[in-house]
Amino acid sequence: MLEYLGNTWLSFGMKTAISISDELFRAADELANEMGTTRSGLYARAVAEYVAKHRQADVTAQLNRVYAKTSSALPADIQRSQARILAAQDW
Repeated sequence: MLEYLGNTWLSFGMKTAISISDELFRAADELANEMGTTRSGLYARAVAEYVAKHRQADVTAQLNRVYAKTSSALPADIQRSQARILAAQDW
């Protein structure tokens, strides 16, 4: 069975076992019921979102490393022009 989540297809063919507290299990079970999904569907969606979040963080870290090597400072004449323009604006 496949389910589409954002831009990711989730396959429910792989079985796995996890250990969680009774309290978290009950909360997850309630959420799955509220969302109209299965417990497995909820766990798969949660892992997919977690993985996507961390992939985005990796991209951000890579971009930060690239831009750390390059100055983003504007030339002095452009900085002065911006300062004059901003000073003339009603904030």
